[in-house]
This record gives sequence, structure tokens and C-alpha cells, in this order.
Amino acid sequence: MAMIGKSIDRIDGRLKVTGAAKYPAEFHVPDVVHAVLVQSTIAAGSITGFELKEARDMPGVLAIITPDNAGKLSHPENVPQAMAGPLLQNNDILFNGQHVAVVVAETLEQAQAAASAVRVTYTRGEAATSMDAMLGQAYVPKHFRNGQRPPDSNRGDPDGTFNSGAVKLDATYITPVEHHNPMEPHATIAAWNGDKLTVWTATQGVGGAQATLAGQFGIDKADVRVLCPYLGAGFGSKGNTWPPATLAALAARFVKRPVKLVLTRAQMYTSNGYRPRTVQKLKLASDVNGSLISVRHDGFTSMSQPVLGEYAEGVALATEMLYACPNLAVTHRLVALNASLPTYMRAPGEAPGVFALESAMDEMAVALKMDPIEFRLHNYAETDPHDNKPFASKALRACYEQGAKAFGWEKRSAEPRSMRDGNTLIGRGFATSTYPTNRQPSAVKVRMDRQGNVVVQCGTQDIGTGTYTVMTQVASDTLGVPTQRIRFELGDSDLPPAPVSGGSQTVASVAPSVQAACQALVDKIKDLALANANAGWQGQSRDTLRISDGLVIGPDRRMPIPALLEHGNHPFIEAEAKTQPGAEKQKFSMHAFGAQFAEVRVDPDLGIIRVSRFVGAFDAGNILNPKTARSQLIGGITYGIGMALLEETLTDAETGRIVNTNVAEYLMPVNADIPDIETIIVVNDDKNSNPLGVKGIGELPMVGVAAAIANAVYHATGVRVRKVPIRIEDVLV
Repeated sequence: MAMIGKSIDRIDGRLKVTGAAKYPAEFHVPDVVHAVLVQSTIAAGSITGFELKEARDMPGVLAIITPDNAGKLSHPENVPQAMAGPLLQNNDILFNGQHVAVVVAETLEQAQAAASAVRVTYTRGEAATSMDAMLGQAYVPKHFRNGQRPPDSNRGDPDGTFNSGAVKLDATYITPVEHHNPMEPHATIAAWNGDKLTVWTATQGVGGAQATLAGQFGIDKADVRVLCPYLGAGFGSKGNTWPPATLAALAARFVKRPVKLVLTRAQMYTSNGYRPRTVQKLKLASDVNGSLISVRHDGFTSMSQPVLGEYAEGVALATEMLYACPNLAVTHRLVALNASLPTYMRAPGEAPGVFALESAMDEMAVALKMDPIEFRLHNYAETDPHDNKPFASKALRACYEQGAKAFGWEKRSAEPRSMRDGNTLIGRGFATSTYPTNRQPSAVKVRMDRQGNVVVQCGTQDIGTGTYTVMTQVASDTLGVPTQRIRFELGDSDLPPAPVSGGSQTVASVAPSVQAACQALVDKIKDLALANANAGWQGQSRDTLRISDGLVIGPDRRMPIPALLEHGNHPFIEAEAKTQPGAEKQKFSMHAFGAQFAEVRVDPDLGIIRVSRFVGAFDAGNILNPKTARSQLIGGITYGIGMALLEETLTDAETGRIVNTNVAEYLMPVNADIPDIETIIVVNDDKNSNPLGVKGIGELPMVGVAAAIANAVYHATGVRVRKVPIRIEDVLV
């Protein structure tokens, strides 16, 4: 029975719910000691000294590591100079909460007590804490999207044609700083054996962590092993190797014992990135019939001080390709603040960017007195207008149609404040979703033993999305072996390399390698069968044989694969394969698409907003497991509801200190905030993008959710809110 496309349970599910799955901080390492970070209390300036006697004299303290005794780390080209400040390499303070010391002690409690006794003196500098105050000093990114594309683009004459538009919009949209807040905090256990380093660390990329740590400590990559068999979510925050992982390894080298370092929830707000604040200025113009004639999208992203590195949200990249418009310009600019370095957060770029674009599109539809879906369809891009390429596949029309039907869009009256349930205002909003289809090189090794058991190995990660499960399904289909006979191993940098689990690319990258390696093993098994005198298939071709249920099946007989191995005196048989993208990105524009429909209920007296219904319809290519896919879709929509109504990181302008570094005051959705969510998977097998026809589903369902809710709030109240999160005070009129 074919397993691809089946809704089987998660392979790792029982281990997780019974507590048997081991996360990085839970591994038992003999003789381990504990490290605790000390962080700065100013946002700008320099360290002038430490008072350490009290802390050093406390029980169990093994070391207090500061810039005075940390020693120098290496900084070859592949290790960003970005990390020099937070890695105890100098006395400069660039943000409040920067790591300034590491205390190591026999127990966690002893390390915590000593860390609280460390006293640091500073010379204060002038801190830039307000993005709005610094907009005039915005600068062009130097390494936008890792140099893969320019930060600005232009086609036609958008500024010249804007003034001639029959309907025009000039508006600014704002998204706040947001933090990832996975259930599992960042955690690392580091152990040295001579010059060889082993780390158990919470990461979305064991290979990237291996390369970074090797570079920082000036050792060969083969001498670093990174392990992460299970991850308690990351949402992008665990995609890079952040200072705490390096500091754990540095501390272990310093005290010559294994060291465990686990961040507190508060420390995660300044240690491992966040979604930066964006200010987005959009100008749209159309003719009287609703055809877009000019679009301009200028995006500004808050940043750390440049010495820490560079990260820019690609907020206008979706604007380049989503709608047909002959005149368009986009720009991306950075605004330096005394803050830690931002990073990728679920649907980076597209989540905040599409909020602005789809809010603006709704405003244009209202001004034109057009139905919002009709307006999108009127400007539907049949080919990518930016790259002038055909789409690898695009079923967005079907997403609009199927989503609207399931939602009951035809029952929506157009006039704001026209729909009520008693005194409660009802609003219905809509937005488009899109996210790029990504793929990178990957390698896989597969082995079958005489008992018919299969081990498939790849240095990828399961960040909670179901990688263990869907890769087992691909292997099962290709090998003709039941899933219960297959063990998929991942989360180890010693295994064949794979890319970081980010950008919705893991399945598109790794599954083709699993398929190729398993097919190579099938070919080897068939060759063994053809060469086996007992089988009587000599002289026939591979095509005459097939593999099913652990058997080699020929035209007249069948033979168990274990018997083949035993007859040939083979303890096992193995194969490996490497796959990589071809020329598809040169031929096609590769994207997933979706349509988001939100219904909100608003109390007109109190301003309380509730999402009462949500429907999302998605073109995400071939779906390997509908059950895990639905979990991703529901999770992404839930994430988007948090973005729309709840999530915001708040910084004190005077001190540069984040004031809501906990899950009590950094608001996130709970069960009571989330309605029943209907998800629709639009059938669309995209073989132009990769052999499995998948597009990626991790980020797509979040994109457009905030805009759909904001548009629904406008429809309910008549109040247009151009920033998130939308608060009670924003809609009270």
C-alpha cells in the first residue's frame, strides 16, 4: 500500500507524549557542571570593571568568565564578526541584556546565586532606542537575503504613473518587534575531549552549528559533533548558532568539564533574535476599472548596531510578484538601534510584508467599491511580473474559490458595520497568502540488514513538523518496506549533510534524497536478485522485478530480501545519494499560495475583538501526510492570530530594556482565543519544483492571517487599523 499521502500518526508521537524523547538539555553527561549568564543593565557604553570576590567565594563556584579572561575566539570568513561583542571578546556594550559574564558552578542553584552576586560597573553611552526617531538615518542593507538578490527593484515608472491614478492610496503600516517563545528554551551541553568538541544543543541546523562552532574555536569541522534528536520548536530562533551555545563550549574548555547552559525565559528575549519592527510605506494607484497602474512599497526594518551583523526583513518581496502591475518599485532599509540582532521568525519578510500589502489591497477595493476577491482576481498575475517567468505551478484561483465557498463569502454584505448578531458587530475579511518554494542540497544514507530492518540517515532536523514521519513514508514507498521496519535517524552532524530546517525547505530538500538513496538501494537489491542462482532470474533486467512488503517479486516467483542477503553472505546492504536543485529556479518562479478568510466579532461598547471563524485554503503542492500538514496549517493560522491581536515586545525607551520578557505579559494565543479552524488543501502536484512535487507548508499558513483579521475588523467597525497588534483602544470610536 502506498504510504505517501496517507495520514499516518507521527512516528515520534508516543516518545514525546510519554516523555521518552530526549531534548538537548536532558542528556546525561557524566561530571557535568552548570553555567549561568550575566547580562548588561545598560543599552550603550562600555564595561569599566567587575567586582567578583563575593561571587568567587560562594560554594561550588568553578569559574567566572569575563572579557578579561575569556580568551580570543577565531573569526574566519564563515564566522560573522557580528558575534564579537556578545561573546566576551571586548568591553563594548551594544544593547541592554548583552552577555557580559558566565558563571560556572557545580550545581545550577550555585551558579544562579553566584551570577546574582556579580557586580559590573559601566561607562554609559547614548543609546538609540526609538526606531521612529532614527528613520532619517536608515541605510541600505549590504547583505540583503545573503546577497542573493538586491534590496531594491523597479519596473516601469511607478512614481510618474501614481499621480494619474483614478483611485490612489498612500498609507503607512507598522508591525512590532515579536519574539518566538518556543516551549523549549535555548539549551546547550558542551563537552571537550582534547581538541574534539561535542555539543547537544537546541538547533534547527546541526550542520550549521557544527560549521559555526568549528570556525569560532579554530578547529576542523570534523572535530565538532552537534546532536539534536528532538526540538521543542524554534520558529526561526534556533536557525542560527547564537552566543549561548558558543559560551557553553567556551566555559567547558575553560573549566575542563562538560557544561550545561539553559536560558531563562527572560534571557531568550535578548539572546537569540526576534522579528524586527517594520515601518512600511505603500502607495497604490489604479484606473477606474480597478487595474493597478502603480505600486510602491518602501520597507524599513529595525536593526541592531551594524557591528553585530545584519538582518533585513524582505517585506516587499511578495509585492514584487503577487499582482500584475506594470509600474512597481520596492526598497528595503535598515534602522540601527541599541538592540540585539534580529533574525528569521516564522514566514520572515512575508508575514509583516503581506500584512501591509493585503491591508492596502483591501483599502483599494473599498475605495473602488469592488469585492476584495474580485479586485485581486482583476489584478491576478498569470506569470511572475517581477522575474517575467512562468510559475512552477499556481492554484491561487482555486484557493480563492474553494475558500470563499467554505467560508460563505457570498453572504457578506459589503458595507462596514452592516452585519450584526444582536449588538455585536460582525466583520468578514480576506487576504492572499504566499511563500517561496525553497530547496537546497541534501544527502542520505540507507541500510537494510538481514532481518529486513531499514535505517535511513540524514543530518536534518525535526522541529516538530513531522520530519521523522514523512521521511519514513517516502522511504517506505520507495523501498516497498512497511513503515514499522524503517527507522529514520536525524539530528546528528555526523550524518550525511542537509540544510537548516527553515524557509519551509526541509521536505523539498531532504525527501528527494531519501527517495534517491532508497531507489539506489532497490537497484542494488534487484542486482543481487538477478545474480542469485537460486532465484533463476539471470539474464533478465531490473524492470522485470519489483519490491513490495520486503519481497523481491519476479514474473514467476518471489524471494524475501533477507534471504537474498543471507544467500550472498551479506550482513547488510546500503546505498547513499545526494540531490540538489537543478535549473528550475532559472526556468520558473516558485511559490506556494493561499487564501485566508476571517470572521471577527467586535463588542461596539468595549472594543473587545474575537476571531469567531477562520478558513484557510492552500496550494502547497503534493501533501505527503495530510494529518501532519493540517497540524502545520492550524499552527500557522494560530500564529497569525497572535500577530494580529496579541503579540508585541515592549522596550523601555529610557533604558533600552525589554519590559515584558515573560509569557504572562508577552501575550500569545491560548485555546480560548482560537476558533474552529477549517483548512482546505487544494490539489496541485508541483513536479516542476522538485521530484516529490512538494512546496513547503511551515510558513505559508501564517502569511495573510493578520491582514485578513485587520480587514475583518474594518468591515465590522468601519475603523481602519494600519498596525498590529490591534488593540481595544484602536477600534473604540
